[in-house]
Amino acid sequence: MEIEVKIDPTCKSLRLIVVAQTMNEEVSNLLLKLNDSGTDFISGICSEGIQLIEQNEIVRIYTEDNKVIAKTKKGEFTLKIRLYECENKLDTKSFVRISNSEIINLKEVQNFDLSYSGTIFVKLKNGDSTYVSRRYVSKIKKVLGV
Repeated sequence: MEIEVKIDPTCKSLRLIVVAQTMNEEVSNLLLKLNDSGTDFISGICSEGIQLIEQNEIVRIYTEDNKVIAKTKKGEFTLKIRLYECENKLDTKSFVRISNSEIINLKEVQNFDLSYSGTIFVKLKNGDSTYVSRRYVSKIKKVLGV
């Protein structure tokens, strides 16, 4: 792979062009890496079409009926990416996986209740509640410093 950088003082914004003979695995991987770097949003589908969801608007992301759903302050959106792909895109300081089927935004948590035997009850600011699965309890306790 060749990399060429061209500096143009008249250029108003960064522009990247990928030139390849065919669309192959190398090109696909490169595009995935470029798309994943520094994105503060995720694309979601609602009745009005596709919308960009800013990470700070996300309350939780979970799976239901083989769909990945992002619950935000503005509503629910269906995502076309898998939960592990969401986890890779999200800010690790704000988002934490609490089960095989759910990721929550720590900034949207009202409180954690550790009184439940073997698990943790999570109350979110929007009124939703959920549980940390037993498998993820030690990870959450570490994040909370407990």
